[in-house]
Amino acid sequence: MPARGLTLAQVRKLPAAIDVPTAASALGISRSGLYEAIRTGSSPVKTVTVNRRIIVLTADLIDVLEGGDRAKAG
Repeated sequence: MPARGLTLAQVRKLPAAIDVPTAASALGISRSGLYEAIRTGSSPVKTVTVNRRIIVLTADLIDVLEGGDRAKAG
Protein backbone atom coordinates (compact mmCIF):
# COMPACT_ATOMS: atom_id res chain seq x y z
CA MET A 1 0.00 0.00 0.00
CA PRO A 2 1.45 3.41 -0.97
CA ALA A 3 2.28 5.90 1.76
CA ARG A 4 0.36 8.66 -0.02
CA GLY A 5 -3.31 8.79 -0.89
CA LEU A 6 -2.52 9.87 -4.46
CA THR A 7 0.38 8.73 -6.62
CA LEU A 8 2.48 11.12 -8.68
CA ALA A 9 0.90 9.67 -11.82
CA GLN A 10 -2.55 10.47 -10.45
CA VAL A 11 -1.50 14.00 -9.46
CA ARG A 12 -0.22 14.64 -13.00
CA LYS A 13 -3.77 14.02 -14.28
CA LEU A 14 -5.38 16.58 -11.95
CA PRO A 15 -6.53 20.06 -13.07
CA ALA A 16 -4.08 22.99 -12.91
CA ALA A 17 -5.43 24.01 -9.49
CA ILE A 18 -6.77 21.76 -6.73
CA ASP A 19 -8.20 22.05 -3.24
CA VAL A 20 -6.21 21.66 -0.03
CA PRO A 21 -7.61 18.22 0.94
CA THR A 22 -6.53 16.77 -2.43
CA ALA A 23 -3.05 18.28 -2.10
CA ALA A 24 -2.74 17.02 1.47
CA SER A 25 -3.62 13.52 0.31
CA ALA A 26 -0.89 13.65 -2.34
CA LEU A 27 1.62 14.92 0.22
CA GLY A 28 0.69 12.21 2.71
CA ILE A 29 -0.28 14.67 5.43
CA SER A 30 -3.57 15.56 7.08
CA ARG A 31 -5.83 18.22 5.69
CA SER A 32 -5.60 20.19 8.93
CA GLY A 33 -1.81 19.84 8.86
CA LEU A 34 -1.61 21.43 5.43
CA TYR A 35 -4.05 24.20 6.40
CA GLU A 36 -1.86 24.94 9.44
CA ALA A 37 1.29 25.00 7.29
CA ILE A 38 -0.40 27.42 4.90
CA ARG A 39 -1.54 29.61 7.79
CA THR A 40 1.96 29.78 9.29
CA GLY A 41 3.72 30.31 5.96
CA SER A 42 5.52 26.96 6.02
CA SER A 43 3.53 25.20 3.30
CA PRO A 44 5.64 23.08 0.96
CA VAL A 45 3.40 24.11 -1.97
CA LYS A 46 2.34 27.45 -3.40
CA THR A 47 -1.24 28.51 -2.85
CA VAL A 48 -3.59 31.20 -4.08
CA THR A 49 -6.60 32.49 -2.20
CA VAL A 50 -9.68 33.23 -4.29
CA ASN A 51 -12.79 34.47 -2.49
CA ARG A 52 -11.63 32.96 0.82
CA ARG A 53 -10.94 29.61 -0.89
CA ILE A 54 -7.37 28.32 -0.81
CA ILE A 55 -6.20 26.77 -4.08
CA VAL A 56 -3.03 24.71 -4.52
CA LEU A 57 -1.15 24.97 -7.80
CA THR A 58 -0.82 21.45 -9.18
CA ALA A 59 2.42 22.18 -11.06
CA ASP A 60 4.04 23.21 -7.79
CA LEU A 61 2.70 20.13 -6.04
CA ILE A 62 4.23 17.94 -8.75
CA ASP A 63 7.55 19.73 -8.34
CA VAL A 64 7.51 19.12 -4.58
CA LEU A 65 6.59 15.45 -5.03
CA GLU A 66 9.46 15.04 -7.48
CA GLY A 67 11.82 16.44 -4.85
CA GLY A 68 12.14 19.90 -6.37
CA ASP A 69 12.82 23.10 -4.48
CA ARG A 70 10.62 25.53 -6.43
CA ALA A 71 8.11 26.06 -3.61
CA LYS A 72 10.79 27.30 -1.22
CA ALA A 73 12.53 29.50 -3.79
CA GLY A 74 9.50 31.76 -4.38
